Amino acid sequence: MSRYDEEARFERPKRRTRPRTKDRPSYDDAAEGFVITRDRGRYTCWVDTTGGGREVTAMKARQLGRKGVIVGDRVRLDGDASGAEGTLARIVEVVPRKTLLLRSADDDDPIERPLVANADQLVIVVAVANPEPRTGLIDRFLVAAYDAGMRPLLCLTKTDLADPDPLLSIYRPLGVESVATRQGGDLAGLREQLHDRTSVLVGHSGVGKSTLVNGIIPGAGRATGIVNEVTGRGRHTSTNTVVLRLPDGGWLIDTPGIRSFGLAHVDPDQLIHAFPDLAEIAADCPRGCTHTEDAPDCALDEAVADGCADADRVASFRRLLASRTTT
Repeated sequence: MSRYDEEARFERPKRRTRPRTKDRPSYDDAAEGFVITRDRGRYTCWVDTTGGGREVTAMKARQLGRKGVIVGDRVRLDGDASGAEGTLARIVEVVPRKTLLLRSADDDDPIERPLVANADQLVIVVAVANPEPRTGLIDRFLVAAYDAGMRPLLCLTKTDLADPDPLLSIYRPLGVESVATRQGGDLAGLREQLHDRTSVLVGHSGVGKSTLVNGIIPGAGRATGIVNEVTGRGRHTSTNTVVLRLPDGGWLIDTPGIRSFGLAHVDPDQLIHAFPDLAEIAADCPRGCTHTEDAPDCALDEAVADGCADADRVASFRRLLASRTTT
C-alpha cells in the first residue's frame, strides 16, 4: 500500500453532493385532532370518526420549533393516530386559529400568555354572593372576549342568596347576554346557551364553575371547593384547563379559577370596534382621540348630548376602557 493510500484512509468523508430538497412533506391527508388536554409535553387530542371519536396521545414534532400548541388547537397528526394503548402520534401542524384568548400576568407585562384557541364563547361565571362579585374582573373578562372576537355570556350563580338584577343592570347597556342559576336549580337555560358552541368557563375561585360543569356533564367529576368565610375567597380546585364534550353537542372548556387577568396585550384603540354603533360615531372623533371621559372633542360626548347615543352605553364602554389600566 502506497503512502498516498495510507493517508486516504484517514481523510474526512466528503460531503454529499446531492442538493437538499426544498420540498416539505404534505400532511393534507393526516388525521386532524382537537387538543383537549396538555400535560408535561404530552397532548391528548380528540379525533372525530364515523359514529363517534377517539382520544389520541401525541407529542409536538421537532419541526414546529418554538410554535406553541395549546388547548383548543386544531392539529394534524402524523404517525400512529389509532389511539391504541402505548401509541404516540406526532403533532406536525397547527391549523390556523379562528380565535385566541390571551392573558398577561399584569398590565405591565409584555408577554402574552395564550390560554385557549378556537373557542367562540366566553362564559363569565359570577356569584352574586359568597364571594361578592368583582365588577372590575368581569370588565376585564369582557375586554378579553371582545379582543379575541368571542361572544361573552354572563352566567350568574347562587341567585338564591341575593338578587341578581343590580349586577345585571350594570351590563345591560353593553348588550351582554346572561343566564341565572341557583344551587340545585335547573340548568336548562345554560345548556341552551352552550349547545353546539365551544365555550370557555372563566371566573374567580369559588364562584361555582366546577359545580356547573358537574351539573351539565354527568360524570365530569370536577373537584368542588368552599369559600373561606374570613377572606371571602374561594380555593383553587381546578388546576388545569380541560375540554369536555357536551352531551347534546358542543364543547365546554373548564379553566382554573383566577384572581387577576392582565390585559397588556389589548390595544385600547381597538376596543371600540367591538361596538359597531359607537365605532361609527367615533369615526368623527379628532385624530388620536382616546374616547375616554376626559378626551377633548370626543364625538361620543356630542352624540350623547344630541340624543344620538345612549349615555349608559357610552359610560359602560368607557368603564371597559378604564379597566384596561386599573384593577
